[in-house]
Amino acid sequence: MDHRPDAEVVEICRDLIRIDTTNFGPQPGPGERAAAEHVAGLLDEVGISSEIFEAGPKRASLIADWAPEGVDTSVTPLLIHGHLDVVPANADDWTHHPFAGEIADGCVWGRGAVDMKDFDAMVLSVIRARARAGVAPRRPIKLVLTADEEAGSHYGAHWLVDHHRDRLEGCTEAIGEVGGFSLSVRDDLRLYLIQTAEKGIAWLRLIADGTAGHGSMRNDDNAVTELAAAVARIGAYDWPHKITEAQRAFLDAVSEALEVELDPDQAEETLAKLGSISRMIGATMSNTTNPTMLTAGYKHNVIPGRAEAAIDGRFVPGGREEFLATIKDLVGDKITIEMDTLQPSVETEFSGALVEAMQQSLSAEDPGARAVPYLMSGGTDAKAWDRMGIRCFGFAPLRLPADLDFVGMFHGVDERVPTDALEFGARVLDRFLATA
Repeated sequence: MDHRPDAEVVEICRDLIRIDTTNFGPQPGPGERAAAEHVAGLLDEVGISSEIFEAGPKRASLIADWAPEGVDTSVTPLLIHGHLDVVPANADDWTHHPFAGEIADGCVWGRGAVDMKDFDAMVLSVIRARARAGVAPRRPIKLVLTADEEAGSHYGAHWLVDHHRDRLEGCTEAIGEVGGFSLSVRDDLRLYLIQTAEKGIAWLRLIADGTAGHGSMRNDDNAVTELAAAVARIGAYDWPHKITEAQRAFLDAVSEALEVELDPDQAEETLAKLGSISRMIGATMSNTTNPTMLTAGYKHNVIPGRAEAAIDGRFVPGGREEFLATIKDLVGDKITIEMDTLQPSVETEFSGALVEAMQQSLSAEDPGARAVPYLMSGGTDAKAWDRMGIRCFGFAPLRLPADLDFVGMFHGVDERVPTDALEFGARVLDRFLATA
């Protein structure tokens, strides 16, 4: 029976955006329960049962198994994963309210439009269309939509692996976010970046202890002074370039497509040729550290006895030990380092039947498509699934306008996704499920 995989994707995306699932990190927020229940209802309408798991009050993740008549049960289930939470958004900064899901200028606007309720919507639109029409995917599907991805997945994917590993057993391959979007080279060629690797995460807390006292007195043991110096050293440090296998594969593919020489050993010159994605790619050519929070004192004339800073550290595959050793040298002996979150880098090869299915499904909808691997600067739930030996790819296909700063949409103001890109992605994913 014929089915339209893209029929509902825009409305599903809008509805998900309207459910506020802001993740404030350690601070309480609305949680993901309402969104998980909404998704469970969408699946129930087409006869697919699901289960909701709570790692904490309203911190909900959903798991659904879909293996209708006609699937090849000799093949392991494909894990399709997305997350339900989003980062905070200040409505006063936005052109359209971040939780209204408005359509304007051909786009769906709102927090989560690209990270990542767009992918959640694409998958749900495809599954619902196929379920209604009785069109089975080639292999069983395990759909997992998680809580807390934006704050380290402690209440989401990692919690599921720790407490409900049995519900994930049997999966060997997965697709998820931050991959599959297009980079226009020319009218007849678009590169679709497939994430095959991502940097590790080291969220550090620096603590300086000193002698408290009156602000008018001399103080050679000032915690703020010690902390500020350490933060400045970290913020100003120029990390050496470290080109990984995944990054080199990306640069080789782009070099061939652009028909220009991209020398991995000449990083800055190479970046200048990559256009709008240079920020994301540049961040993967080395380890990185960015100071993000400072806490100290409570009054102008009181020298505090303690000062703290938060550092967002990311390390390339194979770069963890060098990263930690460098941080220790930079902060010095007077600063205590606490590790709030330490998660490994992950990587897999850009090869195999799953990769071939990605290329084929993209080419069927866009004859100018060429899939290329890349290393992502951020982190995803793939870090949790990697603990179970699951090969993870970022494949949330979107054909984007050449002039859209898509990378800038992640966690940015006025986050939005073109409606025709959503519909394109749903059609690609539908083809992908038929052959993957």
